[in-house]
Amino acid sequence: MLEIVRQFIEEHALFAIEKDPLLVAVSGGLDSVVLLDVLHRLGAPVAVAHCHFGLRGADADADEQFVRKLAKQYGLPYFTEFFQTKAFAEQEGISTQMAARLLRYRWFEQVRAAQGLAYIATGHHQRDEAETMLLNLTHGTGLAGLHGIQLKNGYVVRPLLGVGRDDLHEYLVERGLRWREDASNDSPVYQRNLLRHEVLPVLREINPNLDQTLHATAERVGGAEEIVRHYVAETAARARHDEAEVTYLNIATLQKTAATTLVLHEILRPFGFSWLVVKNIVAAFPGESGRRFDSPTHRLVKDRENLVITPRRLTQFGTFQLAAGQTDLLAAGLRLKAELHEETQGFVIPRSKSTAALDADKLKFPLTLRRWQEGDWFMPLGMKGKKLLSDFLIDQKVPLNLKDDVRVLTSADGKICWVVGWRVDDRFKVEEATQRVLTIQRL
Repeated sequence: MLEIVRQFIEEHALFAIEKDPLLVAVSGGLDSVVLLDVLHRLGAPVAVAHCHFGLRGADADADEQFVRKLAKQYGLPYFTEFFQTKAFAEQEGISTQMAARLLRYRWFEQVRAAQGLAYIATGHHQRDEAETMLLNLTHGTGLAGLHGIQLKNGYVVRPLLGVGRDDLHEYLVERGLRWREDASNDSPVYQRNLLRHEVLPVLREINPNLDQTLHATAERVGGAEEIVRHYVAETAARARHDEAEVTYLNIATLQKTAATTLVLHEILRPFGFSWLVVKNIVAAFPGESGRRFDSPTHRLVKDRENLVITPRRLTQFGTFQLAAGQTDLLAAGLRLKAELHEETQGFVIPRSKSTAALDADKLKFPLTLRRWQEGDWFMPLGMKGKKLLSDFLIDQKVPLNLKDDVRVLTSADGKICWVVGWRVDDRFKVEEATQRVLTIQRL
C-alpha cells in the first residue's frame, strides 16, 4: 500500500512527500484513517483537521473525540471546528450536504493558509470516484463530471484515488487500525447511498472491475477535457477582466466562440453555475441589462456589454464605527486605514478612488461605515447641489450586484463624507484653508 500510494503521488506530482506540509481531513472513517496512517508512515509532515457539523448528536461528539485522540497518538497538531450546518443551509437556501461541503472546504483553506501548510489532503478513493461519476451522469454532466474526482484541485489533493476500497480495508485490518462508522452512510435518504447499495452492486455483477474501469475512463475523459480547457482558456483570456472580487466577461467575445454555452459553462464552473443556468444566461445576451443569476456562491448580472460576477455575501454587512484617533477599521472583509496629517503644506491629494482626503475639522466623530440605502444623498466632489446616491450609481454605470456592496462613510451628524471607492462629498473636501487632513484608504 505504501509503495502504491507513493508512486501515485509521484506519478501525478501531487506534492513533495517529505517536504510539503499537509492538512489531512480526518472524519474518523475508514478512508481518512488509512490516509492519515499512510502519509505518516511515508514521512509526510502532516496536521489533522476534523469537522463537527452538529448533525448526528452523540455520534458526532464521539467522532470528534476519536479523531482528537488519534492525532494525539501520532503526535500531530490537531484542529477542529463546530459548525451550525442546518442553520447555515437554511440561511443560504441550500441542501444540508451542500452546506457541509461549503463550510468544510472554506474552513480547511482558512486553517491551511493560517498555518502555512502546502496542501489539504482528503481520503477519496476509487469507489468514491466511481460513485461520483455515476451520480454526476445521473443528474446530467459535462466532461468535468465524467472525469470524476480531481486528483488535484487548487490546494486540495487526493492521494488515495489510485486505490480501491477493498485494498483500504485490507490495509486497515493488517495494521490493526480502529475507525468509526458513520451511520448516515447507510441512510437511504442520501442519493449516494442508494447508488452505493442498490445500483453499483448490480453494475459490478456485469463488470467486477467496475471501479478500475471507471477510473481508467476518468483518465481518458480527463485528457479530452484538457483539449477543451485549452480552448476555454484562450477564450477566457480574450473575454475576461478581473478587478478585486469582481469578474467581467465580455459578451461580444463569448458570442464569437464555437459552442458558446459549453465554453461559458466551463468559464463559470469555478463560480458554481449549473448548465441550465448558463443556458439561461446565454439566452439573456440579447435582452436588457439587469438580469440576475445566482449560484450557491456567486451572483452574475448582465450589465450592458458585460457579464459581471461577484461573490454572494454569506453574512450581511453591518454598521461599523471609526473613532477619533483610530487608524484601522476591519468591517466584514473591508479594511480601512486612516491617517491624520497635521501639516498640510505641500500635501498632495491622492488621485486614487481607493483613498479619500477629507478636511478633518469638518468631520464629527465617530465616523460610521454602513451600506448605502435608498434615499441617501450627498454632494459629489465638484458639484454644489444634492444628488441621490442611487442616481449617482446609475450615472457611474455601477452593475446591479456591485451596488449591493457599496458602502458610505458618514460623519456623526449623519452626513455622507465619502462614497467608499467612488467619490468624496464636496462639503468635506480639502481646500486651501484646510488645516488638518484625514486620509482614509480602502485596502
